[in-house]
Amino acid sequence: MLLVEISKKVDPVFVKLDKWFDLSIGYIPNVVMAILLLVVFRYLAGYGGRLMAKVLAKASQNEALVSLVSSLTRIVILTTGLFFALGILGLEKTVTSMVAGAGVIALALGFAFQDLTTNFISGAFIAIQRPIKVGDIIETNGFTGRVKSINLRSVIIDNLAGQQVEIPSKDIFQKPITNFTHSGERRVQVECGVAFNEDLAFVEKISLEAVQSLGFLSNTRPVDFSFTKFGANTIDFQVQFWIDQIKIGPGSAKSEAIKVLKSAFDIHGIAIPVRAPEGAAEPKKE
Repeated sequence: MLLVEISKKVDPVFVKLDKWFDLSIGYIPNVVMAILLLVVFRYLAGYGGRLMAKVLAKASQNEALVSLVSSLTRIVILTTGLFFALGILGLEKTVTSMVAGAGVIALALGFAFQDLTTNFISGAFIAIQRPIKVGDIIETNGFTGRVKSINLRSVIIDNLAGQQVEIPSKDIFQKPITNFTHSGERRVQVECGVAFNEDLAFVEKISLEAVQSLGFLSNTRPVDFSFTKFGANTIDFQVQFWIDQIKIGPGSAKSEAIKVLKSAFDIHGIAIPVRAPEGAAEPKKE
């Protein structure tokens, strides 16, 4: 009786195991096909990632963008292969659950890291459109400097005073940018004043000759001179000229212009009166 009872309980287990074994044998071709499919998609992912990296390298010098897109390409191809493999194994419901779960996770991460996502997307557009490149002198978001690196999350510039400024990519992408290197030239302005009794035509002639003698001026743009206003004890003027930024920076160019103007005025006896401090009261007449 005991053996009969044990047999009644054990036999269903063996029957179930036999069914599982038969099903496993039947699934072997599907499993082999799924594995082969994953191997093929693994190769395609590597090839697709390398191909995307080569194509993007020609369109953008941003290594971070190239690496990111290349990695995303491999992930997408591998994920596609995984979904096909699961479909071959008859796990369609698993595929549907994975897609739904991935969508929910992506939505949650998008809300949690909204600023970070915005910066990455903006950085990608900057890398593709290339409004700026490394080495450009730009002015944006209240900062002026030379671009040192362009990353997906931020742009780093040297403010020409020894400090590095890191600006989020979304601020670079959404706000105006003045690119002083786009044409290779930049305008410099020098302001000064002369005494009322000076010959203004002669002052203009000497000023133009002095500034035009500088060797770093643009070959395509003229030097402009104009008197601007009557000051308290001077007639003020300004000289505007364009420089080749490869040869000299704007600060050094302005300094050199001031030197040659002062030297020329001294040689020709043109007086530069001492300016009264701004806001100072005029002397009382007795």
